[in-house]
Amino acid sequence: MCPKVQPGRRGLRITVWSLAAVLVMAAGLVGVVLWQNSYELNEQRVSIRHGGHTLNGVLATPKDGRERHGLIVYVHGDGPIDATHDDGYKPLWEANAKAGYASLSWDKPGIAGAPGDWLDQSMDDRADETAAAIAWARARPDIDGDRIGLWGASQAGWVLPKVAAKTPVNFVIAVSPAINWLQQGRYNLLAQLHADGAPEARIRAEVAKSETTRRLLKRHATFEEYVTAMGGDADGMTADRWGFISKNHTSDATQDLRALRGIPVLLVLAGHDINVDTADTERIYRQVLDAGGALTVKHYPDANHSLLKQTIGQSDLKITLTALFSPRSLFADGFLDGQRRFLTDQVCRRGCGAS
Repeated sequence: MCPKVQPGRRGLRITVWSLAAVLVMAAGLVGVVLWQNSYELNEQRVSIRHGGHTLNGVLATPKDGRERHGLIVYVHGDGPIDATHDDGYKPLWEANAKAGYASLSWDKPGIAGAPGDWLDQSMDDRADETAAAIAWARARPDIDGDRIGLWGASQAGWVLPKVAAKTPVNFVIAVSPAINWLQQGRYNLLAQLHADGAPEARIRAEVAKSETTRRLLKRHATFEEYVTAMGGDADGMTADRWGFISKNHTSDATQDLRALRGIPVLLVLAGHDINVDTADTERIYRQVLDAGGALTVKHYPDANHSLLKQTIGQSDLKITLTALFSPRSLFADGFLDGQRRFLTDQVCRRGCGAS
């Protein structure tokens, strides 16, 4: 007769096997995350001197064995963004690498230990910074200085043409750029209120506050004056942010865009963009750049302002889980391939197969 298994030992055995199963599953999930977040490129930290400061950057190069590559220089949108945009740029960098291009990006001043404060910058300051990074890259033996382009999102729309006016660039990828700072702000305010289903009374109140803010900016009011005008409620505004807005609220890309005439420009627009009036952006880009025949406009109807799929971008949980287990799937269908094809076309303009 087989000996009876004691209840305590049986419970311990079940616990051990359950724990082992959990550990196997956890190891499998970790493996999936590591695999999905591995990219076909080489990354190195770099330092770029500019204006007495150091830009802390990342240079991502293709794993194709070539000694020299073209380069895409990244210009961030608004906010405290590090060089990789919390790894969000890496699927784009991989698409660039597949087309034979390296990618260069850096921490905004004051982010991730970088010196300075990005809120002290004007759009001209940001353009000077980018031009310095291009000069640094052109001096490198592994970068083809005749194949350097710009990639910029959102707020970068005011920076990209300023850079092109300072130094030669071979192409530009503009993702969700705005044209006029104040018009963009009003559009975003109303679009967000309508998306929230705000009642008319709240909409009128918010527009009135916006008008007050515009009047304060026009007369160069201090932050303290702003707070007083808002009834003592800064509503998240800080003195540094107010200073940043005061420096930049007159930004308008319309005239600056003339610096991009004749340069291949890929304008990327989203179908669910509540930050930027995409119809206005497309109208101005076509008005200024179409004559040269070098403008390409791509619409992604299922994308939000960040070119994430709208169904994913609406949920922080979905963004997190997708970023962990399938980061390339974050972006609107066709966006990464469209960027790669545009870059491949730039190579073929100089002769396909060029190193």
